[in-house]
Amino acid sequence: METKHTLPAEIEGYGKVTPYRQVFDPERVKPCIPRQGKMSRPGQPKLQKDLRSLMESLELKDGMTFSFHHHLRNGDYVLNLVMEEVRRLGLKNIRVAASSLFPTHAPLVQLMEDGTVTDIHTDYMSGPVAQAVSRGQLKHPAVMTTHGGRPRAIAEGDVHIDVAFIAAPAADPSGNLNGVTGPSACGTLGYAIADAEYADVVVAVTDHLEPYPLCPAEIRQNLVDYVVVVDSIGNPKGIVSGTTQITKDPVGLKIASDTLKVMAASGLLKEGLSFQTGAGGISLAVAKELEIYMKEHGITGSFASGGITGYIVRMMEAGLFKALWDVQCFDLDAVRSFRENPNHMAMSGDLYGNPHNKGAVVNDLDIVILGATEMDPEFNVNVTTGSTGIIMGGSGGHADTAAGSKLTVIVSKLVSARIPLIKERVTTITTPGETVDVLVTDRGIAVNSKRPELAEALRQAGVAVHSIEELQALAERLTGKPQPIQTGERIVAVVEYRDGSVLDVVRQVLE
Repeated sequence: METKHTLPAEIEGYGKVTPYRQVFDPERVKPCIPRQGKMSRPGQPKLQKDLRSLMESLELKDGMTFSFHHHLRNGDYVLNLVMEEVRRLGLKNIRVAASSLFPTHAPLVQLMEDGTVTDIHTDYMSGPVAQAVSRGQLKHPAVMTTHGGRPRAIAEGDVHIDVAFIAAPAADPSGNLNGVTGPSACGTLGYAIADAEYADVVVAVTDHLEPYPLCPAEIRQNLVDYVVVVDSIGNPKGIVSGTTQITKDPVGLKIASDTLKVMAASGLLKEGLSFQTGAGGISLAVAKELEIYMKEHGITGSFASGGITGYIVRMMEAGLFKALWDVQCFDLDAVRSFRENPNHMAMSGDLYGNPHNKGAVVNDLDIVILGATEMDPEFNVNVTTGSTGIIMGGSGGHADTAAGSKLTVIVSKLVSARIPLIKERVTTITTPGETVDVLVTDRGIAVNSKRPELAEALRQAGVAVHSIEELQALAERLTGKPQPIQTGERIVAVVEYRDGSVLDVVRQVLE
């Protein structure tokens, strides 16, 4: 059964397509470019009067790339502040290289329509910008990569950043930055580190200036060219990821309970365990099941990683994990822990998931728990487009962790809102099926045929194992066979794998 999508040899506005071949492709490895940036001049003041006058002095040009990070999430003000000045300066054909885009960035849609912004490079997008891209309002196809693929692309020169604008919850006049103090504290600044290291010009935008030297300093003064103070860099209510609570839905709790059975049968629940899960209700329910198991069996894990929630913090504080590797804090408990606990360590996006560095943290993961909007019989996963074909997310760390961990578990209801999870072909491939091991649904468990030893271990443990085709048929008996989404021919987004090869494309939705 063919579930891989046919790709064009070349895409207008993107260029030549190198199709995805395998999880680690040695032919994709390239040397990092020399680190860019101005040489500092003794006595040159870094602290600038205001954002407008600084941008007027930077000799900005059409066609430049401006980068942003998403640790402020839906509370971010900085991208909109900067891009309004870009519009006022009359610049055109700008590429926005933001690690993620949220509904708060809706003003970008107007800049797409008037030609100010013609290119977007991001790991994830939702809200009005994603909808506008899906409808073909961006001149060139958006490029969607992974949290590890983005710093790889920057370091290897695939993405050249002219000016990086770093939203800094705290800064000093020399450019030392952190995310743990100030009214907009967000925790670690891991996704901004590659930008700071490789951009030609680095501008720190802060609403909390402290005397020199700022302590602690996560991004240090030798990487920062300018510091600008604004009234506010973000809304704290939007910075936290929303409600990060364990689901109370019996269906979700059953999925979590069955997921523990899979993890136990895998043989990985032992001393030194490493683990990652998300901030959703089912994912946190899995963490709760794991917590109980670890306490009952006297297990201490080595680390938990990823975007860190207060629940994972509490597991570490209870002695269940020795340390945390944190690329972004999802709530204020995580921010507090990162500020106070030396075992709660920051990691950059590069350290987290770049497949071409000397050791990505994802490669040390034993178990990762991930979600899905669609799957197919080859275990390919879609978390990029929704049931209408409109972009509603993106890989983030999905493809990175799936590739690196020993056990990748997808948890999802088999049917949601009368839409089946499993389709003959996913609308968009976000994560290749060869990196996915198990699907756990409320109506059964399926194991990838590439892992026969795991399927046998589950059977030996008394856990029923279904083929994914059986689960697909069951879902279709409940909902009917889903009709393919109708799209046009125009390609509006290119989905890159973490090594820069192309997994899939997103085509324009038809109204």
